[in-house]
Amino acid sequence: MQEKLKALFLERGLDQRSVEFLIKAIAKNNLPGFDYLEYKQSLAALRDMNMDEETAFKSAFATAGTLGLTKDKLLETARHYKQVLEREKKQFDAAASKQVEQRIQTRQKEVEKMKKQIEDYRAKIAQLQEKIAQSEKTIAAAEEDIRTAEDKIAATQRSFQETVTTILEEIKNDMDSIEKFIA
Repeated sequence: MQEKLKALFLERGLDQRSVEFLIKAIAKNNLPGFDYLEYKQSLAALRDMNMDEETAFKSAFATAGTLGLTKDKLLETARHYKQVLEREKKQFDAAASKQVEQRIQTRQKEVEKMKKQIEDYRAKIAQLQEKIAQSEKTIAAAEEDIRTAEDKIAATQRSFQETVTTILEEIKNDMDSIEKFIA
């Protein structure tokens, strides 16, 4: 099931790790029976046959209707998966914030503390020259660590945000199309 779901979203040039993470969450929360996910897969198969959007939506719904799927149930289950993704986004945002706090803010405090220490060392120039040199090296390494951590976290956040935004937009567009095309 996860591979089929992944195929629905990977072709859009999204971050593969983010897609796999989100698809795993969707699969874990997959509702029993024929619902939005199976409808989405049917829709993809019809689009692969170069069917126009309205006909594809109606045809997939006609098939789904024979399995007892109603428009209300389709929209309800689409909202369920949207909520699953929104929960994952909230958890990801919290984890990313924690990473920023752990990896950056703590190190920034260390850097600030060491900079103050350097000022004290300079007052005792003759006696503390060696300590100053060591502290400056530590600061340079810490600042490089901070830049590296910031870049990595920012890239991960951008990839995840782009991925979840694209998938959420697609679900919203599907829901709009369902509302538009299915009576």
